Amino acid sequence: MKFVDEAKIEVSAGKGGAGSCHFRREKYVAMGGPDGGNGGAGGSVILVADQNTQTLLDFKFKPQWKAQDGDPGDGNLKDGSAGQDLIINVPVGTEVFTQTTNELVTDLNEHGQRFVLAKGGRGGKGNTFFKSATNQAPRHTQPGEEGELGSYLLSLKLVADVGLLGFPNAGKSTLISRISAAKPKIADYPFTTLTPNLGVVKAKGKNTFIVADIPGLIPDAHLGKGLGIKFLKHVERTRILIHLLDPFHIDENGEQLTPFDSYNLLNTELANFSSELAAKEQIVVISKSDTISETDRKVLAEEFQQRDIPCYFISSVKGEGLEELIELTVSKLKDVS
Repeated sequence: MKFVDEAKIEVSAGKGGAGSCHFRREKYVAMGGPDGGNGGAGGSVILVADQNTQTLLDFKFKPQWKAQDGDPGDGNLKDGSAGQDLIINVPVGTEVFTQTTNELVTDLNEHGQRFVLAKGGRGGKGNTFFKSATNQAPRHTQPGEEGELGSYLLSLKLVADVGLLGFPNAGKSTLISRISAAKPKIADYPFTTLTPNLGVVKAKGKNTFIVADIPGLIPDAHLGKGLGIKFLKHVERTRILIHLLDPFHIDENGEQLTPFDSYNLLNTELANFSSELAAKEQIVVISKSDTISETDRKVLAEEFQQRDIPCYFISSVKGEGLEELIELTVSKLKDVS
């Protein structure tokens, strides 16, 4: 299934039915009187956050959505049927903006949350409604009101507890595949991950958390370079961040960076994109520890310790340090909840 996190849509609520102008015609009844019924209300367009919906792909193929019109009233005091509401399921974490002013309309970040995006028009009154002591035979009725309409931008931000960040080939996909049931694509070339992956991690004591594997960042990602801000927004909702650092990362100029250099570059990108994002609780993890000697581990750890930054080592391939990382993450999540 293709991952789509932005889509433009046009919505139209249903028009209300017209009121009826009708008079009773009964045998042996000298004066019938008005009996026109009211029109039914138009259906509304309602968005519902659904945890089983993962992408906005459907809206790419169907950008226009319209609710049902209300039926007109009829004689014998029969009111028209209301138009059926149009229920649209969207992924949890969907933000809705107006296309013209880019104003935030709603943020659907909880499963089952509902929002009326376009309200249906009211049905018109039939002539019975206007009967009075001074107007025994009214011929006046109301037309149905038009339903609301509008053009909106849907923008999805994944809802996860933990955001997994790192440069390309840092081992994020391998890690999430080892600690959860997620099955991301894994290969030895940059940008293997082209879409965010979500995985549910089960820890001890029935504790669980959701981790989001975000496609690899590169310098100036906040300016749109590489995969850029297209996916940085997906870590805005996370409660903590895990920085996965490759001990042998080669930058775009062919120079090898230390894990601490990579850490600084990642935080620079976060700060340039969002100060709130950069201020989130972080766990610093150096991957591929099975390829590092004990001496080099001590040197790397000391570089972070000198700046009061705890540093942890894991090997996703051999499973080293994964249980400890999961328990540490659970502990951190409890601290920030």
